[in-house]
Amino acid sequence: MPRSRFYQSVSQYFKKAARHSTHPAGVLEQVRVCNATYRMQFPVREDDGTVRVVEAFRAEHSYHRLPTKGGIRFSKHVNLDETVALASLMTYKCALVGVPFGGAKGGVRVDPAQISDGFRERVTRRYTAELIRKNFIGPDIDVPAPDYGTGEREMGWIVDTCKNINMNAAATYASVTGKPLSMQGIAGRTEATGLGVYYGIRSACDAPELMNPLGLIPGMAGKRFIVQGLGKVGYYTAKFMTEDGKAILAGVAEREGALYHKDGMDLEAIVKHRQKTGSLEGFPGGEFIADRMAILEYPCDILVPAALEGQITTANADRIQAKIIAEAANGPVESDAEKILLARKVLILPDLFLNAGGVTVSYFEWLKNRAGVSFDRMTARHEELTKQQMIGAMEQLSGTRLPADEASRVLARPNERTLVLAALEQTMLRAFDTLCAFQHERKVEDLRTASFLFAIERVADSYRHHGIFP
Repeated sequence: MPRSRFYQSVSQYFKKAARHSTHPAGVLEQVRVCNATYRMQFPVREDDGTVRVVEAFRAEHSYHRLPTKGGIRFSKHVNLDETVALASLMTYKCALVGVPFGGAKGGVRVDPAQISDGFRERVTRRYTAELIRKNFIGPDIDVPAPDYGTGEREMGWIVDTCKNINMNAAATYASVTGKPLSMQGIAGRTEATGLGVYYGIRSACDAPELMNPLGLIPGMAGKRFIVQGLGKVGYYTAKFMTEDGKAILAGVAEREGALYHKDGMDLEAIVKHRQKTGSLEGFPGGEFIADRMAILEYPCDILVPAALEGQITTANADRIQAKIIAEAANGPVESDAEKILLARKVLILPDLFLNAGGVTVSYFEWLKNRAGVSFDRMTARHEELTKQQMIGAMEQLSGTRLPADEASRVLARPNERTLVLAALEQTMLRAFDTLCAFQHERKVEDLRTASFLFAIERVADSYRHHGIFP
């Protein structure tokens, strides 16, 4: 869809929620507007020696908390409207799950599938230099992360560029998150967003008050789902839904088409087939569908859009058969389409809540880099000793000894990944409970409006507590 429509959808969601707020109009306007944007154009040398001028953006939406935080997207479609809309969603997302950042977002207008590794590195480093030049990056200023078209490698180039330009900066590694583990990244970041989506869907499925009106039995087991997009978010969402949640993967969609089988498919077999052949087509365990958008309309209990924004519009909303839409991507449902879905009693789990796992673990990575020490190094030995004391006391009281293999399992020291993912689960479960209670308390009609309203109130309160407004 035209990116201006995405911006308009976010604006419509904000206005709908703001009508329930008691804050003055001026305060709400400050919450809504983007505080700063930077549009840049810079030359980058191609592999053949020619020069291409690249357009790029960075938006810092809200300074109610610092630093601002948000990913960098490589796409031939990025523009300023899209970047601002994504930055605003990040502000509200952080506020909703209690991560103390303002929202930001970056975009570089290149096609990630059509550029060489050398050109990609030169673009990344030059973009970073531009951000440094205008003070749009730093551990206390603005902290980028991966997004569509970028990953650990690009984040490593960014931190290396920052380190070489600011040689004496004490916390350079905290200038960016989503880094490789070898560059002070954090264990669990790769699967964090998808795992957070799983925790959010699981929480909703376990709530009888949400499932009963849909005619669904509470619990995730046995529910059929379709996932659009097999990137990191879509893959890990599907992996945890099938392996931990015992849900049935009925459909998947990617650029080249889609697969569907109502009785379920093997996720790992699909991934291996696509890696080997470069396509979903020819996979023996499901029906191949050339129109990748058509799969959104196939029968399922849960539809998980995990690709890009604007996938469900007024053109297809009335044909969606899913009873639950779980927004793993940012903005996959247009505001006008949402009206159709809500009228049909479809439960929408909004992106503000559902895909907040990535920024939550990014926060943990930022804290780790600021402290200069991993979480497990400070706690693992203490926890082991505490467990030994508890087991000793229990054995003394019972008069029996715990079997050696069981004692070894209980006494195992928690590693960084274990601690991070446990904290992520706690964050998502607490956010879901808080959101549902808030929706009931404020008598708000749907979870997205409740999410926006909750975030708006938190950001507005922060501005007012800082003395910016009376």
